[in-house]
Amino acid sequence: QLQASGGGLVQAGGSLRLSCAASGRTFSSYAMGWFRQAPGKERDFVAAITYDGGSVYYTNPVKGRFTISRDNAKNTVYLQMNSLKPEDTAVYYCAADDTIIALRRNSAYYWGQGTLVTVSS
Repeated sequence: QLQASGGGLVQAGGSLRLSCAASGRTFSSYAMGWFRQAPGKERDFVAAITYDGGSVYYTNPVKGRFTISRDNAKNTVYLQMNSLKPEDTAVYYCAADDTIIALRRNSAYYWGQGTLVTVSS
């Protein structure tokens, strides 16, 4: 089970850190990802991290502004979001899969509930 938190309302240029807590003993064996769905749009891949944190991937619009990380001891994955823009407004979801390839293809075995991020201009 995945539980996302940390969303909220922030002004453009501000920062937020999302957290996704996972239950279960096999968290460290999964690649983890963040996705977002803006109103009226499809869900998009945002970022992903391999099971050991050794490799990370980002969609181009967030490169240089967002950072994904994980703490396997705490069964938690994070998304640090800086320099937020109004177009970052969306419901953000965390997800897990055996392979990071699946996550990058917008697919996952397990999905958490979303957390809403609203960026005002």
